[in-house]
Amino acid sequence: MGILMFIMFLLIASACAWIAAAVVPGTIPGGFLASVIVGVIGAWIGTALMGHVGPDLAGVSLIPAIVGSGLLVFAFSLIGGRIGTRNRFHRDRL
Repeated sequence: MGILMFIMFLLIASACAWIAAAVVPGTIPGGFLASVIVGVIGAWIGTALMGHVGPDLAGVSLIPAIVGSGLLVFAFSLIGGRIGTRNRFHRDRL
């Protein structure tokens, strides 16, 4: 895999994470870099769960990548909501 193909892989994976974040309730804290990380991990999780289904672009199966990224965004929103609530409670007690 060349550097150009790797950059395309990262861009496609981050676009899949952006689509998943738009569909699934919750947010990805951290901006573009976090979106790239969630997209790559989501593509890996989605491909592991579903296999290579649907169209493929720059080595990324789009449907499994979006589904895997959606699962990851949902998990982050659950974890982030609990952590954020705990931190706000702690600040109010002080």
